[in-house]
Amino acid sequence: MTGRLLLVPNTLDLGAAAGAPPIDAVLATGVLAQAAGLTHWVAENAKTTRAFLARVAAVSPLALPLQAITIRELPRPAKGSGAGPPDLAPLLAPALQGHDLGLLSEAGLPAVADPGAALVAAAHRAGIVVLPLAGPSAITLALAASGLNGQSFAFVGYLPVEAGARAARVRELEARSRRERCTQIAIETPYRNAALFGALIETLQPTTQLALACGLTLAGGWCRMAPVAQWRSAPARFDDRHAPAVFSWLAA
Repeated sequence: MTGRLLLVPNTLDLGAAAGAPPIDAVLATGVLAQAAGLTHWVAENAKTTRAFLARVAAVSPLALPLQAITIRELPRPAKGSGAGPPDLAPLLAPALQGHDLGLLSEAGLPAVADPGAALVAAAHRAGIVVLPLAGPSAITLALAASGLNGQSFAFVGYLPVEAGARAARVRELEARSRRERCTQIAIETPYRNAALFGALIETLQPTTQLALACGLTLAGGWCRMAPVAQWRSAPARFDDRHAPAVFSWLAA
C-alpha cells in the first residue's frame, strides 16, 4: 500500500520570534499530532522546516529525533535555462514505499500561493492519496475580515514590480472588479508592502474599497477597509518590514 501526501499547514508568522503566538494557538492539536508522527517531509526550506518541527515537538512528541527525520527540498526552477519543469517524482518515493509524506509551506496552507502545488499534481498522477489538513490561510482570513465581496473573488498573486507595468495591471484588475463585482486579492514580499500600498492608492479610483490585512494571527496584527480616498488622507504604516500583508479591493 502507498502512503499519503499530507498537506500540513504552517503558522503565518514566517518563524518570527517577536509577536508569534504559541503554535497550538494557531494550529489544532490534532494537526500537530499528525505532523509529529511524520518521518518524511518535502518543503521549500529544510532549515525552516526543522524549526517548525521543533515548535511541534514542544506540544506533541516527534515520532523520531529531529535529526533522524528526512526532509527533502522542492527543486527551484532554473532561471533563464529554458529547461522544463523539474521532475518531482523522486520526492514522492517515501509515499510509494508506504510512508505518509508531509508537505509544508513556508506559511499557511501548502499549495495555495505556494510552489508545492506541483508536488500535489505529481502525487495525483502517481495515484497517491492527497489529504489536506485544516489550518490558516492568509488569503481567506484577509478576505473574511475585509467586508468585501466574499461570494466572488480572485487571488491574483504578485503584481509587477516595475511601476508602469504595475499601474497597468492594477487598472486592469480594477476594471474587472467593477465589471464582475469581484474582489481582487494580491500579496507582496513584506519589504515591498509600502511600495505596493502606495501604488494602489495612487492608481485605484477614490471610491474603490481597499482592505489591508497585516500580520494576521500575530500580536498587533490588524485589518482595515476604507475607500481609497480615505486611505490617501490617512495612509497605512508598515512598521514591521517582515510582517506579511494581504491587499484586497473592490471597485464601486
